[in-house]
Amino acid sequence: MTIEKEYTTKLAVDDVTIDRRDMEMLDAIDRHGSMHRAAEELGRSYARLQNRIVEIEDAVGPITERRRGGSGGGGTELTATARSLRRRFDRHDAELGGVARVTESVFRGTVRDRTGELATVETPIGSILALVPPDATAVQVSVRSDAVVLTDPGDVPDADRTSLRNRFTGTVEDLEEGDAIVRVTLALDGDADAELQALVTRASRDRLDLAIGREVVASFKATAARATAVASPDSATSS
Repeated sequence: MTIEKEYTTKLAVDDVTIDRRDMEMLDAIDRHGSMHRAAEELGRSYARLQNRIVEIEDAVGPITERRRGGSGGGGTELTATARSLRRRFDRHDAELGGVARVTESVFRGTVRDRTGELATVETPIGSILALVPPDATAVQVSVRSDAVVLTDPGDVPDADRTSLRNRFTGTVEDLEEGDAIVRVTLALDGDADAELQALVTRASRDRLDLAIGREVVASFKATAARATAVASPDSATSS
């Protein structure tokens, strides 16, 4: 007899448990822009799919919104809440997969503006809002690969509607595939030598159609960017 441990990714919100079937439902609605077509693709009844959306919305708020008709017709699209749920599910899925080692991307820079524990660090790839030690001026900023969110350039939320304060455009340079998780290496615009790594699920890889040369937007929270003080080039020269 063979016994295997099986773990599944779920999000619990109040009394509602959101699982992979719900993510498949959101993905299908996003692809087709239609609840009817999503139900057909998934082999579910429209009534059951609609009821499930109502159950989830009772817990988290609106996850779909209707588009008005016109030359292209009406339809249904996901809300920012739904897209946030997908990102959270993918992050938990990546952590649970455990097949990909979490790495850190490091960028050296100089502290400019400071507000409490947060400061803007000027780096070769641009400004990074990060947690910075007091009195530090020259730093290196580390960003964990499991904290980076990848988005299609045409699907980036407004800056004032997300906590992902750091945002950079890059091109997929390498894809390292595991059983459940894909490590993505991006070449960032603005610095030919700068790379940023992200961990995504295979479902996210498929949804974003990730391939070498594909342009995507990488985002991460200020609290996910942690700086440590380093010796500045000027002090090293003077000593």
